[in-house]
Amino acid sequence: MKFRAGTVVILASLGLLAVPLTRAQEYAIGADVSFAAQAEQAAPFKDAGQPEPVLEILKNHGYNWVRLRIFVSPETETGGEKLPNNLEYTLASAKAARAAGFKILLDFHYSDTWADPGHQVTPKAWATKSHTELVQAVFEYTRDTLTAFREQGLLPDMVQVGNEITAGMMWPDGKLPEHWDNFADLVRAGVQGVYAGRRDQPRPKIMIHVDRGGDWKSTEAFFTKFDSYNIPYDVIGQSYYPWWHGSLLALRENLINTANRFHKDIYVVETAYNWRPGNYVTHPGPFPETPQGQHDFLEELQRVLLSVPNDRVKGVFWWEPAVSPGPIAGRGFFDDGQNALPVVTVFDRWTRK
Repeated sequence: MKFRAGTVVILASLGLLAVPLTRAQEYAIGADVSFAAQAEQAAPFKDAGQPEPVLEILKNHGYNWVRLRIFVSPETETGGEKLPNNLEYTLASAKAARAAGFKILLDFHYSDTWADPGHQVTPKAWATKSHTELVQAVFEYTRDTLTAFREQGLLPDMVQVGNEITAGMMWPDGKLPEHWDNFADLVRAGVQGVYAGRRDQPRPKIMIHVDRGGDWKSTEAFFTKFDSYNIPYDVIGQSYYPWWHGSLLALRENLINTANRFHKDIYVVETAYNWRPGNYVTHPGPFPETPQGQHDFLEELQRVLLSVPNDRVKGVFWWEPAVSPGPIAGRGFFDDGQNALPVVTVFDRWTRK
């Protein structure tokens, strides 16, 4: 492993150069593979020059969780390709993942398209509903989706009720900060749907996912308000992309403060870094946007996560390592020829015997 001199000083001062991996069976080494099945239809992915299924490549390098996003009725994106993430596609992806030995995190977007801090669009089929009707739709959709998973023996191990919901969900009804009461009703309905959809099986853990990786002030404000509504949940999910969410030191501070203040386990449930220039074109980033720089980013991120006291950080998920060539492929685990990049090997040293 090659560090820059300044990095070594910082890591040494934090005690990160010899952090053991504790509770190995609980730690999630995860990847969001929501596009992988679609991408594999176009061309195979390769590791060390040999074509292999994406799930096998990940498994061979220590990955043990997958994250799968689901849309209500996926839209066709600009450019003409339809988002694949409907119930049928997601069930098929979950079946393949479970057969390969992965645990499953199901990510409800409650939209027909991407849900994020600037884009929480109510599904078209629900757009004319009143607030009361929308709450009922969220409950029934969550319950029925998990019932479909349960009936195929694929009940997820964990469920996200919403995706990056710092600014609310299903706008305008659940937009924040304007409509906290409505938003709380919607999230509670999703949580109740998780309980109802599991029937007599163990309940999936419930994650509340925000996008404030290096921002303790905003994280504290959101969860303080959220907890005032007494909505049950199990774990906190954070997104962390350094060009949006701050430095690794800011991330570490936020994770420590979050663990101490809210007493929940935490996952960095989205992260990524470019292996070619993308987000640091006009100014230098914390790592070069090169294959080795991408590898080093994940290596040091992992060390930061393991440095959080009391084992409160329970894992990390890379966002979309396996996609077809296009705008987001520069953050993936594969080059333009779909050959595995060095980043895929980061967890070899943590998991191989």
